[in-house]
Amino acid sequence: MIFHGGFYYYCEARNRRHIYIRRSRTIATIGEDPGVRVWSAPPGGGNSDNIWAPELHLLDGRWFIYYAADDGRNENHRMWVIEAVGSDPRGRYECRGSLETGGWAIDGTVLTLDDSRRYFIWSGWPGRKNGQQNLYIAPMRDPLTISGARVCLTTPDRPWERVAMPICEGPQVLKRNGDIFVVYSASGSWTPDYCLGMLHHRSGDVLNPATWTKHGPVFKKTDQVWGVGHCSFVKSLCQTEDWIIYHSKSSRKQGWEDRDVHAKRFAWSSDGFPDFGEPLPRTLSTKPVRPVPMAA
Repeated sequence: MIFHGGFYYYCEARNRRHIYIRRSRTIATIGEDPGVRVWSAPPGGGNSDNIWAPELHLLDGRWFIYYAADDGRNENHRMWVIEAVGSDPRGRYECRGSLETGGWAIDGTVLTLDDSRRYFIWSGWPGRKNGQQNLYIAPMRDPLTISGARVCLTTPDRPWERVAMPICEGPQVLKRNGDIFVVYSASGSWTPDYCLGMLHHRSGDVLNPATWTKHGPVFKKTDQVWGVGHCSFVKSLCQTEDWIIYHSKSSRKQGWEDRDVHAKRFAWSSDGFPDFGEPLPRTLSTKPVRPVPMAA
């Protein structure tokens, strides 16, 4: 979810082949908008199936959506980008190709520094076989082009990152007062133990893994809420409050079909770090989006 021009926009995939965008004046009512289909996968090719985790970005005055896709075979998942034909974020988009990630890739997002330098961050395999997902970063020449080799930002080396499978995925950028945070999802997304970890960067070269410090888990399950993960961040309508958007599971059973999306206000600690607290019980949290299988 992002905020732009007085509206909240929520980007999602449906039925593995379509990308929709919902729009609302408030966070809580985004689920009341049925959404507009802005792009559908072609009948064949490398981006014809398994459309996952699309992200809407406004870069250099143009609208882009980054998404993961394959040809029906998971080992061929790569990051792709589509660009809006006009200025309407809910208008027609055209595919501009895949990004060179050096192998299997999902969950791409963009980090823009204060000096306008831009980087792509995503989840990828260290080799050619499934079994572990790391977070990678690479410089971008423009919104369509990765201009350097990938650098491993972090690996799932903590116990809370390794439930069911060692996974770091779903990176999201959060910036405040010169600090850069990459909040990411850890462990198997199909498990109740899916949670959020965080990388913190204060100074130095963002392409140097040594300049990032890992913390976590910073948001995790409770006795009443399970499988919290793959977040995004927005400001309140008055632009004074910070909100985290995330999905959770409605049962302790493993699987993806029981996820829906929630929103929660969060605060900042005295040391300048985000404090997400605990996920609210499902009956108390703001639930802006009705369940859509594989939407987040």
